[in-house]
Amino acid sequence: MKLNHLFFHRECLEVAQDLVGKILVHKLSDGTVKKLRITETEAYCGEEDTACHAHKGRTPRTEVLYMESGTIYIYLCYGVHWLLNVVTGEKEHPQAVLIRACQDADGPGKLTKYLEINKELNKENICESPDLWVEDDGYTCKIKKEKRVGIGYASKKDQNRLWRFIDKTSL
Repeated sequence: MKLNHLFFHRECLEVAQDLVGKILVHKLSDGTVKKLRITETEAYCGEEDTACHAHKGRTPRTEVLYMESGTIYIYLCYGVHWLLNVVTGEKEHPQAVLIRACQDADGPGKLTKYLEINKELNKENICESPDLWVEDDGYTCKIKKEKRVGIGYASKKDQNRLWRFIDKTSL
């Protein structure tokens, strides 16, 4: 079953946990469909979260975070890797979930490379896109909570939050 707007129209921390175990699907331009099970996510919870791109407010780059829940936010990290995020919650309240890892793709850059995801899908809605969506096949998992990684620029308080969610069976 394809996830709908109601799934993403919730608080970021809830969505981040509930995305673990779901199936990320990308339909390529040639009709090929690639699928990976999500094994790890991270939550970025608004302007108050110093690790969130929206921490310093609305900019051309962060405008997407203020859009409707389900909006796809893809950005280039270190000039090398495309990272995939999905906006959650209420419009104008910037928060998003980073899809951090999938089965057979143990990093956010590796999963976008495998699934052939790039900035072309930025600002589409994952609930409406004919090319990228998330499915629930009924799989359940136990979640392990950890600190987010790669956010040394954030406050110590935000660095120490347990906002990374990992499928324990994938460890």
